[in-house]
Amino acid sequence: MKTQWRAKPTPDSETVASLSKELNISPELGSILVQRGIDTYDKAQAFFRPKLSHLHDPFLMKDMDKAVKRIRQAVQDKENILVYGDYDVDGTTAVSVVYSYFKNFNQNIEYYIPDRYKEGYGISLAGIEYAHQNNFKLIIALDCGIRSNELVAKAAELGVEFIICDHHLPGETVPLATAILNPKQHDCTYPYKELSGAGIGFKLIQAYTEKEGLPYETIMDYLDLVAVSIASDMVDVRGENRVLAYYGLKKLNENPSIGIQALLQDAQPGKTFSMMDIVFGIGPKINAAGRIADAKSAVKVLIERDYNTAKKLAVVLNERNHERKGLDTDITKEAVEQVENNAEFHQQQSIVLRGDDWHKGVIGIVASRMVEQFYKPTIVFSENEGMLTGSARSVRGFDIHEAIGKCSQYVAQFGGHKYAAGLSVPIENYDGFKTAFEKIVNETIEAESLVPVVEYDLELDPSQVSLKMVNILNQMAPFGPGNHMPVFRLNHLKSQGTARILKEKHLKLSMGQAPYFFDSIGFGMAELSSYVKLGNSFDACVSLEENHFNGRTNLQLKLRDIKSTEA
Repeated sequence: MKTQWRAKPTPDSETVASLSKELNISPELGSILVQRGIDTYDKAQAFFRPKLSHLHDPFLMKDMDKAVKRIRQAVQDKENILVYGDYDVDGTTAVSVVYSYFKNFNQNIEYYIPDRYKEGYGISLAGIEYAHQNNFKLIIALDCGIRSNELVAKAAELGVEFIICDHHLPGETVPLATAILNPKQHDCTYPYKELSGAGIGFKLIQAYTEKEGLPYETIMDYLDLVAVSIASDMVDVRGENRVLAYYGLKKLNENPSIGIQALLQDAQPGKTFSMMDIVFGIGPKINAAGRIADAKSAVKVLIERDYNTAKKLAVVLNERNHERKGLDTDITKEAVEQVENNAEFHQQQSIVLRGDDWHKGVIGIVASRMVEQFYKPTIVFSENEGMLTGSARSVRGFDIHEAIGKCSQYVAQFGGHKYAAGLSVPIENYDGFKTAFEKIVNETIEAESLVPVVEYDLELDPSQVSLKMVNILNQMAPFGPGNHMPVFRLNHLKSQGTARILKEKHLKLSMGQAPYFFDSIGFGMAELSSYVKLGNSFDACVSLEENHFNGRTNLQLKLRDIKSTEA
């Protein structure tokens, strides 16, 4: 696939020189920091040494005082409280945080996760009816609810109140709930807008802790779950999320909750876990519960306080994750064949697919795989009881949530973010939606958005690459959106010896310029092996990492892309 390489803007040289001198670091590292808006000593100190005191006052969030007052009343009166959350990682971790915390004050509390297949995304009528029939007067909704106007109104008619804790974009009007905690409301002045669903749940328990005059340690035990939500939901990791993720990872690595310990039981002893380890390791295990069966089983693991019980529950999640991987592989193969065997897709700027027997639980993963392979805004549908349920994934710079909204006459329900969304479409509307969506994409997408970009921070000479630099770069973690691991461009490289293909898809080689050669790995880059044949000169975009093997630590280059020097 054709790619474009793009250098980040060159920062002001005087600012770089001043910061580098103050921090006693190389100009290259100073440049990376300034590129990320870290241009003073104080900002650098806050970045490299996050403190819990940097967290914002939770009562700055609109309606926080109302939410805390209502929950205090429920605790005092021993009311039944239902903690309701979405079935993905963010939703289940949010429920686990809020349920576990308030269980300490009120035993009349339960949690509810909607069935992905029977109830769909967000607040459901079935969930409201369950609350009403079981005498729950208060629902705390997490990671969902901001667009559930009619259902919240229905609940009110039944005498059920809502506190909505959501981070998704609101519609033109919001539900008439007792309280809505969502920094993205236009009239909410909370200074940080990018919290995860579990992050907002954490702010709620932080506020309650402060109001009750409880020690701060009361809420520290939940930070590992918040870090799991931040990593898995791919929210921005700057600002307040950086503080939460930093201390969440610290807890996860030093003293994880019982449920997280159970999910990590097969991990390499002594391993230090990063945000990427959550994304590719812990997150999929939690997600598999709702994708394959019932997401309540994920919450059961995360709230469990007995390790042996948690281990048994985690085994089930692992089995479901293996099943999910098989479905993912099979359905992705079918989806790719649909595209490659249909000339229509090659002429269009979008991909909209459906499979009547495709498992609803993995279509989001399949949509992501399709974007990786074809790099077009993609929606993958599966049929479920007369309705098509779709997962949408986008490309850089294109707001797929907004595009779906412009096709709303064909859509029964939708929600999500700029780059990922979920929707439901009646079967009879499929062709009309597909045509309308392609028209919107064709008219609004920029040509450059259809070519993947490899963005790099700096050009380096191989002589500048060292394990010492890696050690300093590691201090910039946690990495993620807004603070990705730095990427460097190295030019005029050659392979030292013959490159190898591992498992038919990964590229392994030693590359550089004499005398500076480095072990390098390119995951899923086997097709680029022609660029690195002996004698060929090529350029590469790489990130730097440590490779631990047989008790030794070595520098390794992780390939992001390769191009011929002559290109």
